[in-house]
Amino acid sequence: MMSLADLVVWWPRSEPVLARATTGDCEDLAAIHAASFHRGWGAEDLATMLRDPAVVAHVARRRTTAPAGGFILSRIAADEAEILTVATAPRLRGRGYGGRLVAAHLPDLMRAGVRRLFLEVEAENAPALKLYERAGFVPIGRRKGYYRTATGTADAVTMRRDLPAI
Repeated sequence: MMSLADLVVWWPRSEPVLARATTGDCEDLAAIHAASFHRGWGAEDLATMLRDPAVVAHVARRRTTAPAGGFILSRIAADEAEILTVATAPRLRGRGYGGRLVAAHLPDLMRAGVRRLFLEVEAENAPALKLYERAGFVPIGRRKGYYRTATGTADAVTMRRDLPAI
């Protein structure tokens, strides 16, 4: 007879369901953001952003009706955009949600006419730097003391990716 541990190894993890974020996701998104960053955004802050037509956001879920397990949010200005945040619930980190979110997000930005995409990432956040480098971003600068942390400040690496016209 198969044990639960054997079943977990045998049964493959399901692929996350990726979709556009809505204001109905804001409580989940706020919880994920608070668990991911020293200064998390509240549900009302996120709802305000999601109502902005210049904002594009996607969520990842373990299944269609599950709470959000991760999200990405960008703001568009002319033919440029900035990724404002990418966050994954702590229990789901290391499962490729971040990469899938970026991959799902880019086509919507390209359809909106975005040609240059920027972001800042904490200089010591090795998993995030690796994610962005794999997604084609290149470092273009550094901002000293950009982030507030629990113990002071941290530098940010500014990154850029050029997007093709579609």
